[in-house]
Amino acid sequence: MSEKVQIKEVGPRDGLQNESSFVNTEDKISWINQLTESGLSYIEISSFVHPKWVPALADAKEVAKGIKRKKEVTYAALVPNMKGLEGALETNIDEISIFMSASETHNRKNINKSIDETFTVLQEVVKEGERAGKSVRGYLSTVFGCPYEGMVETEQVLKVAHTLFDMGIEELSLGDTIGVANPKQVQDVLGHLVANLPKDKLAMHFHDTRGTALANVLASLQAGITTFDSACGGLGGCPYAPGASGNVSTEDLLYMLHGMGIETGVEEDKLLHASLFIEEKLGKNLPSRVLQARKGEESH
Repeated sequence: MSEKVQIKEVGPRDGLQNESSFVNTEDKISWINQLTESGLSYIEISSFVHPKWVPALADAKEVAKGIKRKKEVTYAALVPNMKGLEGALETNIDEISIFMSASETHNRKNINKSIDETFTVLQEVVKEGERAGKSVRGYLSTVFGCPYEGMVETEQVLKVAHTLFDMGIEELSLGDTIGVANPKQVQDVLGHLVANLPKDKLAMHFHDTRGTALANVLASLQAGITTFDSACGGLGGCPYAPGASGNVSTEDLLYMLHGMGIETGVEEDKLLHASLFIEEKLGKNLPSRVLQARKGEESH
């Protein structure tokens, strides 16, 4: 296993997109600034999706323009189409993220297009994003299971992944959207994907719906993966995947990695401070085990 891992913080986008309560713009900016100070090298700050679909992130432009940026941190945003790309470029986002599903049904529910139709839209976004000097990252949902179709064939995942890399994406994040994966399945799927795709351009995006996210991270580490998405406080979920719960918590991931002697460059205390901040703003307990344990220690 690698001695160093990169954590990509997706809380401000993937974490907040499913929240019914709106976090005001000033608080989002303050939270992202705290995340920047924690030592994270990558933060996905929002989504340039039409507010009708994701009202929690309707202030993407204001957030992107309001945060304090550090040059050593990559600030990314999700972009669904050319209209979204215009907004992202207007605010000078460092990296744009495109997204689609490995399963046809989830793709239609999430994007309202077939997989082939989605390729056509994303091809233009990638091309124009790169022309503007931006790096492009891809998200592939339902890699380990679909809420509508069940198991997804690895060959189907590979086919979509190849198409996305051929478009010019620089990294592909493989998502367990509904949190059904187990370590053996992760080993099997990654064994096949790593044999056919550039391993150093793959990242893992686990949801902790059934409590297996950290075990799946460990299986991925053993397969040689060194980049992981996570969300501060364990925030998250997918509006178009019934039953999907939060992402693997950034602080839980840090606790495990640091305990194993793996470097991340992130300061746990500062990250926890940011988690406590957003927990207070949302007005509910977040699922992060480390966060709740810390609160329990402090109350004694």
